[in-house]
Amino acid sequence: MIIPIFIMNRGCPHRCLFCNEELTAENRPERLEETGFQETVRAYLRGRGRKTGPVQIAFYGGTFTGMPREEQRRLLELAAFFLKEGTVDAIRISTRPDEIDAEGLDLIKDFGVRTVEVGAQSLDDDVLLLSRRGHTAADTLHAMSLLKERGFATGIHLMAGLPGDSPERFAETIDKVIALSPDMVRIHPTIVLRDTPLADIYREEGYTPLTLSEAVLQCKDALKKLSAAGIAVIRAGLQTTRGLEEPGAVVAGPFHPAFRSLVESAIFLDMAVALCESTLCSAFTRGKSLVFTVSPADISHLKGPQKENITALMARFKLADIRITTDPSLPRRTLILTTGNRRVKTDWSGRMMEFHREESADLRLYSLS
Repeated sequence: MIIPIFIMNRGCPHRCLFCNEELTAENRPERLEETGFQETVRAYLRGRGRKTGPVQIAFYGGTFTGMPREEQRRLLELAAFFLKEGTVDAIRISTRPDEIDAEGLDLIKDFGVRTVEVGAQSLDDDVLLLSRRGHTAADTLHAMSLLKERGFATGIHLMAGLPGDSPERFAETIDKVIALSPDMVRIHPTIVLRDTPLADIYREEGYTPLTLSEAVLQCKDALKKLSAAGIAVIRAGLQTTRGLEEPGAVVAGPFHPAFRSLVESAIFLDMAVALCESTLCSAFTRGKSLVFTVSPADISHLKGPQKENITALMARFKLADIRITTDPSLPRRTLILTTGNRRVKTDWSGRMMEFHREESADLRLYSLS
């Protein structure tokens, strides 16, 4: 459980091309004062119910380590109260890569910060320059090295479709991120928000945002590669806020309230097509009745929005029928195709194997965790 406290651009050396924190975060400045802070944390803890697992207080929305040291100490002391109380396990922060140094990391670690999320956005210097980020890819590499030396859990924020970016450049950024081995990644496509420099450039026809289908395609490939590398993608797409729901808040770009669901549905369609076209199954699928089996948590992703995946598969392979069954013991991100006496299994990595019904007891062996 993460209890978000938004610091609203505090510590940021300048405003980035695409940034409008008033829309993407819940602007509650009273949360940063002692009474409001405690009330916010208590409310989240009460709403937790019987859920188990670690609890973290997270400072989001600005550059935490860019704030004056005294301001950092003040906020960390507010959070540390709950650590001492035992109701919160750790603190996490988000910051820029060029605002990370050894002395600052030693300070936040002493107060119980265990996770640091780095807003890299890209690891391509041309893209960073055009996006007016004010830092380089080398800054991110240096920051990650300092964080790992001190034992922090690390996260990296990335954006697809920034000015100057391309599918090839974004794919290269993903490969570089995998080489850095962060514990987690957040990805979202670039959205043109009102009252931003990017909105002005867009109106002057100096920037073309990704279409929704282009954004899904790029993030789909990234999600598969990161997952195969064992790196958790803890968010795909911007989280919907009341600000983003205001008329005119989103000027342009591939904003969708269920963006991650679209991405995962696209992956499952790829998996289903691969199974039907594989040499193991191709002779047994066209014109036939097929049965797909997934984890109950993945059934909506296999069907796709408005059952678009099922419609596409029926038309592409001229199928007589598709039936979907669920298996609670089957790990997520795994898909089984049954046609006649043949059963073939695949997962997000693209690995594929055939097995018989009596050999299917241990499905975990061949799937991603």
